[in-house]
Amino acid sequence: MLSLKRNIVTILVLSLLMSWSSRAFASSRIKDIADFEGVRENQLIGYGLVVGLNGTGDNIKSINFARESIISMLDNIGVNARDGQLKSKNIAAVMVTASLPPFARQGTRIDVVVSAMGDAKNLQGGTLVATPLVGANGEVYAVAQGQIATSSISTSAGGASVSKGVPTSGRIANGAIIENEIDFDFDSMEKITIALRNPDFTTARRVSDAVNAMLGEMSAKAIDSATVEVKVPSQYKENLVGLMTNIEQLQVQPDQTARVVIDESSGIIVIGKDVKINKLAIAQGNLTIKITEVPFVSQPLPFNNGETVFGATSLIDINEDTDSRLSVLDTGVNLQELVDGLNALGVTPRDLISILQAIKASGALQADIEVI
Repeated sequence: MLSLKRNIVTILVLSLLMSWSSRAFASSRIKDIADFEGVRENQLIGYGLVVGLNGTGDNIKSINFARESIISMLDNIGVNARDGQLKSKNIAAVMVTASLPPFARQGTRIDVVVSAMGDAKNLQGGTLVATPLVGANGEVYAVAQGQIATSSISTSAGGASVSKGVPTSGRIANGAIIENEIDFDFDSMEKITIALRNPDFTTARRVSDAVNAMLGEMSAKAIDSATVEVKVPSQYKENLVGLMTNIEQLQVQPDQTARVVIDESSGIIVIGKDVKINKLAIAQGNLTIKITEVPFVSQPLPFNNGETVFGATSLIDINEDTDSRLSVLDTGVNLQELVDGLNALGVTPRDLISILQAIKASGALQADIEVI
C-alpha cells in the first residue's frame, strides 16, 4: 500500500513538472519582451584622432579635416605646426561612438567603437587621443582614450593582398570614463510605464493581468498595444526596485501577428507558426529558352580563287517543364502542411517567394507579408 502511494505521488510530481515545463516553454519573462520607461541607454558620439599607426593613416595632403585636426591638437599643447609641411601617415581622423548605460555613475568605464573617417587603411595598434563624447543635447558625458583592437588582418606583398575583417574599425574595451550622470529621480516615481518591444493588444492585456494577479489589486492597466501603466502600490513606495524586480520576472505568453518575412536579396523566407491559407490550387512550372551559336567555316574548292568565310548558326531550344503538377491545399492548413505542399512541387526559395506573394494577392494567405 505504501509503495502504491509513493508511485501515485511520483506520477503526480512528474505530471506537475511536465505541465510547468510546457507552460514555461511557451511563456517569456516580462523583462525579455518589454522595457521600463526611463530605464534605457543613451547614445554618445565624438570626433578624435588616432596616432601611432604604422604608415596606414590618412593622407593629410588630401584629407583636409584630418590636417586641420592635427594642427588644432598640436596648438592645444603648445606646438606650432602651421608653418611646416605635415607629411605623416601615422595619424587618422576617426568617429568614436558609445552607449551610456542607464544609471551610469561618474568614474564608470564603458566600451567605445572607433571608425576611420578618411582614407586610413588600418587602425590596428593605434592609440586614440583623449576624445570627449557628447549626447544628443550636446553635453559631454564621457571621455575616451586608449589603444585600439580591430581583430582583423590586412597585409599585402608583391601585388597581392589579404584582408580579414574590417581593419578600419576597432574597439577599445573600457576605453571611456563617464564624467557626467544623467539625472533621473527614480525613487519619486508614482507610476511605472512598461513599453512592449513588439506592440500587441493581447500581449499588453496579458501583461497587465499578470501584474494585477501578482499585486492582488488593479494597479496595472493596458493603455494601448505597446504600453502598460502600473501605479506604484503603497507597500512598494519605499521599495521601487523590488517592485520592478517582481514585475520583470513574471511569466507572460506573448501573442503575435501571423507574418511571412521575405528577404529577396538573399532568398531567406521566415514563416510564422500562425500562418494559415484558404483552400486553393498551386501549379509551378518553368519556361527555359536557350539560344546557342554554332560557329562554321566555309572554304573554297581547290585551285579556286574564292575566300574562306567564317560564320555562326543560331540554335534556339525552348524547354517547358512538363513535370509541373497542380497541388491542392485545403482551408486552414498549418505551417508544416504549407511547407510540405510547396516542397512537393520542388520549388526553390526564389520560386517560393513568388508563390507566397501570389497567394497573398489572391486573398488566400491569412498573414502579413513583410519584404526586407
